[in-house]
Amino acid sequence: MSEEDLKENNFRMPAEWEEHEATWLAWPNDPDYFGERIKNIEKIYLQMIFALHKDERVKLLVLNEEMEIRVKKMISDFGVDLSRVIFYQTEYVDVWVRDYGPTYVKNMNKKAWVKWHYDAYGKKFPELFKDNEIFLNLKEMVGFEMFSVDLAMEGGAIDSNGLGIILTTEECLIKNRNLKKGKEYTENIFKKYLGAQKIIWLKNGLLNDHTDGHIDEVARFIGPSKIVCAYEDDKNDENYTRLSEDYEILKNAIDQDGNTFEVIKLPMPHMYFDEGDKEFNGKKAPVSYANFYIGNETVLMSLYGDENDARALSIIQSCFPDKKVIGIDCRDLVYGGGAIHCITQQEQK
Repeated sequence: MSEEDLKENNFRMPAEWEEHEATWLAWPNDPDYFGERIKNIEKIYLQMIFALHKDERVKLLVLNEEMEIRVKKMISDFGVDLSRVIFYQTEYVDVWVRDYGPTYVKNMNKKAWVKWHYDAYGKKFPELFKDNEIFLNLKEMVGFEMFSVDLAMEGGAIDSNGLGIILTTEECLIKNRNLKKGKEYTENIFKKYLGAQKIIWLKNGLLNDHTDGHIDEVARFIGPSKIVCAYEDDKNDENYTRLSEDYEILKNAIDQDGNTFEVIKLPMPHMYFDEGDKEFNGKKAPVSYANFYIGNETVLMSLYGDENDARALSIIQSCFPDKKVIGIDCRDLVYGGGAIHCITQQEQK
C-alpha cells in the first residue's frame, strides 16, 4: 500500500476488552508435537470454548472434515452449543493463532485486519513457515479488508490500550525480528496500521522464551491508563533483573493524557520443565500470569499449579470486577511454547 493509499485510511487497534464478535482458535492437531499431553491439551480447549461461546462466537480452525466431525462431538458432549462455533477447514501446523493470525483493527470505523509476516519466530522453526499462508488462504472466508504488511512480527508481541498506545519489547521486534529495518521503521508501521500515537518499548521478555520476548508474558493493558506487569520478588531468580527493568520503564511511561500509568505488579509462577525431557531437560519454563485472555464476559487465566496461582487470580479478578475470571491449568500447554493468550485471537465487533 502506498503513502497516498494510507492517507485515505484512519487505523485504530482496539483494546482487547472492547466488545468481541468472536474468538479465533486452532484445534490441537499433532500428537507428535505435544506427545502424551495431547489429551490434556484438548481438555484445555474444551474448557475455553465452553466458557467463551456463551458470550461470543468461537471461530475454530480444523484440518479436515474428519477432525471437524470428531471435534463437534467432543464439544457438544461438553455442553457447547454448536450453533455458536464456526469451523474452518484448512491446513495448519501450530496452534498459536495469536501469532500467525489476523490482528483486527478499525479502519475509518470499519473492521479490517492486518496480516503480518510470520517467520516462525525469527526462522527458528522452519517446519512452521507454511503457517504464514493460513489466513492468506482463508482471506475470502474471513472477510473484511486485509492489509499485508512487510514486518516480521507475531500478534503476541504487541498490546494496545485502544487509544493509540502500543506495548512491545525491543528484544523481540528489534533484536530478533527486524534488526535491519530498525526501530523507526517499526514505529512507522505501527503508526500507519495500528493508529499508534506512542509506542512503549520494554527491554526484554522472559528467560528461555522462544518468542524472544513477547509482551503478553510481561505486561498487559487492563484499562486505558492501567497496566499489569509481571514482577519477580526473588533477587536470585533469573528473571529478576529483566522484569525489574521493564517495571521501571512502565512506572515512568506517560499515557495519552500526559499522566503516568497505574502499574500493578503480578507475582511470578516458577515452573521448570521435566528433567530428562530431550528438548527442555529441566530448564526454567517461560511462564507468567500476564498470559490471560479478555473475553466479553469472561477472563481466561493461565495457571501453573504454583503457590502464587491463587494470589495472581485474585489480583486479576480485582482488575475485572464485571467479568468472571476462570483459571485453567496450562502446564501441559507450556511444553508447546505458550499459554492461553497465545492460542487465542480476538475479533472485535
